[in-house]
Amino acid sequence: QVQLVDSGGGSVQAGGSLRLSCAASGYTYQSYCMAWFRQAPGKEREGVAALFPGGGPTYYAGSVKGRFAISEDRAEKTVYLQMDSLKPEDTATYYCAAGVCTMVAGALTPIQTKYFNTWGQGTQVTVSS
Repeated sequence: QVQLVDSGGGSVQAGGSLRLSCAASGYTYQSYCMAWFRQAPGKEREGVAALFPGGGPTYYAGSVKGRFAISEDRAEKTVYLQMDSLKPEDTATYYCAAGVCTMVAGALTPIQTKYFNTWGQGTQVTVSS
């Protein structure tokens, strides 16, 4: 059974940092694109970052580029999201997901929820001003 367990959320002040973790199990880790999405109250779930396990291009939403970094530990089958220079507008529930990413001209295209079929339970990130 494919399972994702995400963790690491919390409450920080603006300008602070958090690192989210997503532990994968139950499938061949490198079979799927791994991603982070987030959903704020009253808003749609949006893609934040993605990577192909084992190396290759990454994807970042424009709103987080330069502040967030997605990485992996293949031995531990864990994906991380390092979040620096956090802003109040980053406040949301963050979800890890496994699914399909698309690459065009060597770059990952924006990720979409409909192509991801396995989700973590979510971890809350709250950034105060």
